[in-house]
Parts: sequence; structure tokens; C-alpha cells
Amino acid sequence: MFPAGSNARRRMRWDAIGMASRVLIVDDSRVFLEAARVLLEREGLRVVGVAATSGQALRQAAELRPDVVLVDVMLGRESGFDLACRLGGHDEGAELAVIMMSTYSAADFADLIAESPAAGFLPKPELSADAIRRIVDGRAPGGQPGARVR
Repeated sequence: MFPAGSNARRRMRWDAIGMASRVLIVDDSRVFLEAARVLLEREGLRVVGVAATSGQALRQAAELRPDVVLVDVMLGRESGFDLACRLGGHDEGAELAVIMMSTYSAADFADLIAESPAAGFLPKPELSADAIRRIVDGRAPGGQPGARVR
């Protein structure tokens, strides 16, 4: 896990057990989308949608109003970082935590992560509800504890 730069929004709505209540997963791999959905739901998160493109993700984010959006760095020919900026630029993005994901190392994207509005980076093999919670709380390795909103 890799914490984002100081420009990342870490405002978040958490339920009584400290878990994000609504998650949207964005990845161009249908196999990964299904595996991630099953894993996160088994760990107590509520996956409200999955999307394979930026357009689908923007529509679903506006409609479903997730608390966390997991975004693959590379969405086919689209950039996950561009999507993160677009998600963070909407009014509904005020309390939205975007977490970038990839099979590649965080070091490969360190500058882009630091410059993005993303709350952090999560390697796909480390995907879990606990890892998501640590990033949103600002407790990713090397990160500082962040303040929760609401």
C-alpha cells in the first residue's frame, strides 16, 4: 500500500463497524471485477457497482454515490489517473475516496499517485477490506493517521 500526497481527500462516511459502506470497482478485466467483488463482499464491504470504462464509472458514481472507488491504473486505452481526477472534480466527489490499484508496483506510479486526488495506491494482490480501511484512514505503511469525517 502506498499513501497519496497531501492533496488527496480522505473524507469518508463510515458505518458503525468502521467499514466503508459503499464501494465501486473500476477495472477493464471482467475476471478481476468479479473476483474483487466476491472478496470484498465476503469481507463485509457493500460493492454497489462495477465498471469497465471511465464513462461507466462516472455514470455509476453519480447514480450510486459510493464512498470508495477502486480504480485500475490502466483501463485499456484509458488512464485510471484521469478518471481519478474526474471523480474528484465532481460535487459528489467531496466525500469520495479514490484508491488506485494495479498489478504493477507503487514505485512505478509514485509521482502520478502523489499528484492525483487519490487517497492512495493498493497493489491488486493485497486487495482486502482491511487494506482499503487503512488507506482511507491514512494508516497505510508510511502514512499518518488521517481524520475521519462523520
